[in-house]
Amino acid sequence: MGCVGCSCSTGKDSGGGCKSNGGCATGGCNRHNTYDWITAQGITDARQFDIVEVSFKNGSRKDFFKNPPFTRATTGDWVIVESLSGGFDVGKVTLSGELVRLQMKRKRVRTDARLSAVVRKAHERDLERLDEVRSEEKGVLIQARAIARTLDLDMKIGDVEFQGDGRKCTFYYTADGRVDFRELIRHYARDFKVKIEMRQIGARQESARIGGLGNCGRELCCSTWLTEFKSVNTAAARYQNLAINQTKLSGMCGRLKCCLNYELDTYIDALEDFPDRAERLKTSAGLAILIKTDVFKRLMFYTYAEDRSKFYAVHVDQIWEALDMLKSGKIPASLDDIIAMAPQLESDEPDEAEPDYENVHDVIQLPIEKRKKKKKKSKGNRDRSQTAAAAVEKAAQQDDLSQNRTAPRRDDRNRRPDNRPPRPDNRPPEGRNEQRPPQQHTKRDPGAPPQNQGQPAQKPPQQRPPENRQTPQAPKQDGLVPPADGAADKDGNKGNNKGGNRNRDRRNFKGKK
Repeated sequence: MGCVGCSCSTGKDSGGGCKSNGGCATGGCNRHNTYDWITAQGITDARQFDIVEVSFKNGSRKDFFKNPPFTRATTGDWVIVESLSGGFDVGKVTLSGELVRLQMKRKRVRTDARLSAVVRKAHERDLERLDEVRSEEKGVLIQARAIARTLDLDMKIGDVEFQGDGRKCTFYYTADGRVDFRELIRHYARDFKVKIEMRQIGARQESARIGGLGNCGRELCCSTWLTEFKSVNTAAARYQNLAINQTKLSGMCGRLKCCLNYELDTYIDALEDFPDRAERLKTSAGLAILIKTDVFKRLMFYTYAEDRSKFYAVHVDQIWEALDMLKSGKIPASLDDIIAMAPQLESDEPDEAEPDYENVHDVIQLPIEKRKKKKKKSKGNRDRSQTAAAAVEKAAQQDDLSQNRTAPRRDDRNRRPDNRPPRPDNRPPEGRNEQRPPQQHTKRDPGAPPQNQGQPAQKPPQQRPPENRQTPQAPKQDGLVPPADGAADKDGNKGNNKGGNRNRDRRNFKGKK
């Protein structure tokens, strides 16, 4: 038989307790469980209360029902109750007696409200039917998600719950907005042959129904004991000096963790003693900057802006004294003087023993490693680099071969690429860049023989006559016109006047006729 208040065991005579292995597992008896200590102690309630709390589907849903005296149902019994939508459901009584009155007050349910009633205790056939229905929920969930995906609906089916008699099925889904699921209900009713109910829930409620483990190693608070969800914002993380990291501050549901609000009031009360504008302190030794704050030890850690190698733990009272000095126009000499202003308050906690080690921060300093940024090479650049590497390797091989050969002769080194003889080098061996001395020209004696006597005479270069200069003409005879081009004179000589000079010559001799 299951333990008192546990909703894991499937039946009264299952013999497995919470679990067959003897212990509670994830999503086991710690899912929204309540401990009825009055019934566990065997104490008889003086004032009988005719309302009980019934849990469905392992604590995922709870409700209050009227308990007539003839049922004689108490905490831990499986009962059959009336359903509001028609039919019957099977659940387990988790609270009875005076504790139910307190639970209804906490959940703001009036005692005179209209509630459904407990029909009777469940027997073995009812529990077998419940197990059959629960075993079909997993397959129905997979098929329901596939149908919703085929209809292109922006929704997620999170959980499926069958009624105890198998006549009704409730689909819990999450969506960002309203969803028109009329066509979806038709498909579900045709395929599953049951009454369909669609219920939209939030992301936190979905995590509470499914369950799981948080990064703290324990079961989710929303699936174990938390029933009311309060809004959580990033201001709660700032008050607690937590890094604003969305991945670390988010829970399994994708929202901010509910546990950020657990200690928020304590932090707010402790931060009232801290100054608001103490991030920077002006001292004669330099500007001091606030690094971190230990709220519960009432310490504020400062360091100098220019030299951040050492931290100074300053008490809150000492910071208030330093701020008063700055308001009066006095500047503290250093952080050490601020620490010596007021004695630090003695705490009840024993001082932590400092580890025995030597501070080598100022003695040993590692050099800063300079890293070069690697550029991503594209496919074309990679081919070019490979080609360049091959060319460099080939050039290196040629250099090795050239070093092994004998040194070439001087004439070979000066020979041109086209195998022509080298140019004569008339420069002096030393000081090739020096200027040549000016040549001295001497007057030649007219009676002396020429210097190039015995050598063939060289024809002087012909100079082109200027354009405006007239060409020399042959001697003219009185009363005669020079012969035309190609015509012979009386001596048999042909004229050398060209056609360009013919008209000009006629103009010159026109007045002499």
